[in-house]
Amino acid sequence: MTEVDVLILGAGAAGLMCAIEAGRRGRRVLVLEHCDGPGKKILISGGGRCNFTNRHAEPENFLSANPHFAKSVLTRYTPQDFIALVEKHGIAYHEKTLGQLFCDRSAHDILNLLLGECGEANVRIQTATQVLSVMRNTSGLNSSSSIAARFRIETTAGAVTAHSLVVATGGLSIPRMGATSFGYDLANQFDHHIVETRPGLVPLVFNAQDQAGWCDLAGVSTEVLASVDEQIGRNKKTALRSFREKMLLTHRGLSGPAILQISSYWRPGKSVGVDLVPGHASVFASLVHPRTQRDLAAASHALRRVLPARLAERWLKLNAPVSHGKVVSDALSNDTLARLEQDLHAWHILPAGTEGYDKAEVTVGGVDTDDLDAKTMQSRKIAGLYFIGEVVDVTGWLGGYNFQWAWASGACAGRSA
Repeated sequence: MTEVDVLILGAGAAGLMCAIEAGRRGRRVLVLEHCDGPGKKILISGGGRCNFTNRHAEPENFLSANPHFAKSVLTRYTPQDFIALVEKHGIAYHEKTLGQLFCDRSAHDILNLLLGECGEANVRIQTATQVLSVMRNTSGLNSSSSIAARFRIETTAGAVTAHSLVVATGGLSIPRMGATSFGYDLANQFDHHIVETRPGLVPLVFNAQDQAGWCDLAGVSTEVLASVDEQIGRNKKTALRSFREKMLLTHRGLSGPAILQISSYWRPGKSVGVDLVPGHASVFASLVHPRTQRDLAAASHALRRVLPARLAERWLKLNAPVSHGKVVSDALSNDTLARLEQDLHAWHILPAGTEGYDKAEVTVGGVDTDDLDAKTMQSRKIAGLYFIGEVVDVTGWLGGYNFQWAWASGACAGRSA
């Protein structure tokens, strides 16, 4: 029998941060990880350089059925707090667009930082260990302390009793890295509600017609303004959510930062709006002047000034004006040019779906925040039970926000457990 004060299930970003904070308080901390090593997703993040936080992380950058829940957690552990930890360890980093911070060298630097801090806090990390069952403990106190052991956990390495149990098992994204439904199953066992989960920050798949029209342009990228109707809060009011970033055509559909961001808000059966030329209000204005060539060739020339050539040509081919079953290539009217302009700013796509959890960076949905304390991440139903990180119904935007949620939620739980 192993006896600890705090048992943390999952040695990812949130679990390791929680362990550090709890260990600093003198708590006996054990972290169990079912994979053969800690921090697997940390190591692959940011193309191997780990986009470890975002300078501008605010509650508005997160999705949740309760959009206000994250406010308390995020103010208790800020991006500057983690930046200070990075600088303490002498890790070189740089800022990309929109406040995104990356390691100069490798994501291993962030994992080594966390493991080093765990070591200083006397945290034990045990990998390749499966949890077989979790039960409320009714046998009283730990034999070696006066702290009540609230939980008994059976594992492939033996039984563990713990005063506090922290679930940091992650979501369903990237199953090849060991993602499972364990955290949600455990929440269900203790009568916690799960907000419906779905893939987030994931490429979208074209319907059959759009695949035929666009997928041979895989690899072409351009800046767009992508928009979708967002369902806000539990009353599911709708509002337009937009992101202006790069879009990438793929062999199956659309990807790139703008599409990944929108995917977290997209719902099956809904369309996505794409402005292909944001910031260009009059692409075809030069064709309207008298004695100006105004055929499709001239339109193509104008469009290639603001779009990649292959994309411009394909868009005109698929949107060329038709009269009596034939493409109108000469003498484009002002009304026709106006329609082309309008369509260019309002390409409506009805995706067939997403690339799924295999390609998703995060899981949207999770343990309902109504069942958790916003200051500590402790369950409101079971004393000593905590849920942190991706398993909770708080999902960040692309660009370091999900790591900041992991650090913040882990720190809050670690200071309480």
